[in-house]
Amino acid sequence: MAKTRVFISFDYDHDSFLKEAMVGQSKLADSPFELADWSIKEHIDGNWKAKATTRIRSVDVVAVICGAHTNTAVGVSAELKIAQSEGKPYFLLAGYKEKTNVKPTAAAASDKIYNWTWPNLKLLIGGSR
Repeated sequence: MAKTRVFISFDYDHDSFLKEAMVGQSKLADSPFELADWSIKEHIDGNWKAKATTRIRSVDVVAVICGAHTNTAVGVSAELKIAQSEGKPYFLLAGYKEKTNVKPTAAAASDKIYNWTWPNLKLLIGGSR
């Protein structure tokens, strides 16, 4: 059975290690997903957005890892806007249990931030939202 292809969007300046945690989970034997190319750390210009659009188009779902400063991460909001405009399903994932996690500015008011647990992540990637 083919694994679900996931694009990870995250705040490079504050939450890079959270991306590494998801990379680790993607390598578990019971992982239902594989990671496609994730966020690009480049100056946000037309070329950057074109690269991000190509990558997001190639996945099944976009996982947005939310941390304490996600609302100030311009790249995360740009990637989320691309996912929205491409009609890609996405979900917001709480990066921290002990901190306040905030949505990117491009998130809809109705978007929920889900707790990041292994069982929950598998459900979210499977479409339970």
